[in-house]
Amino acid sequence: MNKLGTSGDPMIQPVQWRSGAVVLLDQRLLPTQEVYRVYRQYREVARAIKDMVVRGAPAIGVTAAMGIALGMRNAPAEQMGRAFERICRTFAGTRPTAINLFWAIERMREAFTRARGRSPEVIREILRQEAMAIHHEDIAANRTLGRYGAELIKARATILTHCNAGALATAGYGTALGVVRAAQEAGKHVSVFATETRPFLQGARLTAWELKKERIPVTLITDGMVGHFMKRGIISCVVVGADRISANGDVANKIGTYTVAVLAAQHRVPFYVAAPTSTIDLSCKTGDAIPIEERAAREVTHIGDRQLAPSGIKVANPAFDVTPHQFVKAVITERGVLRAPYTRSLARLRAEPREVRRRASRS
Repeated sequence: MNKLGTSGDPMIQPVQWRSGAVVLLDQRLLPTQEVYRVYRQYREVARAIKDMVVRGAPAIGVTAAMGIALGMRNAPAEQMGRAFERICRTFAGTRPTAINLFWAIERMREAFTRARGRSPEVIREILRQEAMAIHHEDIAANRTLGRYGAELIKARATILTHCNAGALATAGYGTALGVVRAAQEAGKHVSVFATETRPFLQGARLTAWELKKERIPVTLITDGMVGHFMKRGIISCVVVGADRISANGDVANKIGTYTVAVLAAQHRVPFYVAAPTSTIDLSCKTGDAIPIEERAAREVTHIGDRQLAPSGIKVANPAFDVTPHQFVKAVITERGVLRAPYTRSLARLRAEPREVRRRASRS
């Protein structure tokens, strides 16, 4: 791994394939440093996912696909199958909650199965092409879901979002912030309230950075201020992303989302979830079946090198929580806006052949 340098490109590109290497914008350094890192070994890419150099469910999926393609470039020709499974297991062990990770691994496995019997060079190229297809499809899907979501947003609305579900969390456009971008592009002159999102501060560091870069008005608030501003009638709606959506419409997202949803229901503020269909997991019947990642205590007790809490205390740090489907007014996808009952609308959507969904995402 080595640094590629800083970028003055106004297009936010958190995940790239460049000259046979995976290039990631190091999100741990934002907003003060914009540094891209070059990874030439698949284990380094897997570590980058685990260490949150890259984060956000769609971006994790894209990065894993590229990492698998990268790993197979160096796989011995006589051990392609064994190497492929070892590489997939490595990526599967990085972040348990984001279903897009496992969806991308399965996409790459299907491509590898189709390519069996071909020469090693052809197999490697097929895997690279599949990874690039996942990358391009994610951007197209997010642009499309953004347009669907923008139809739900009123002119001059103040949108509250939690965590970061923007370009940084995807291949480059965003889910929740994709809706914001699309509404702004439609001339609706929206503004955003962004929660800081403790403990990793994705809202303060990343969402605010993105919106400032896009010149979309943003107000940063602490997580505990949400109810105050809803009670005052300032928040028009909530739009968040998702790391996994179960078959009944329960939504796993960054810790604190459930609290925002409960407050939104109390104050009759519409609560929307924006996510591509790759985030839907019909094998999870309810949110109770979604695995919740527990992260290091240090993320709570420290900010950077500064210690905020006493040493030796117990710390809980679940990275995600689950919002029950009853609180979700609509799920915005690249195939349209889904509403309750979600057991029907989600199943119908995911039952469509992949090629139909691909063509829709390109329209």
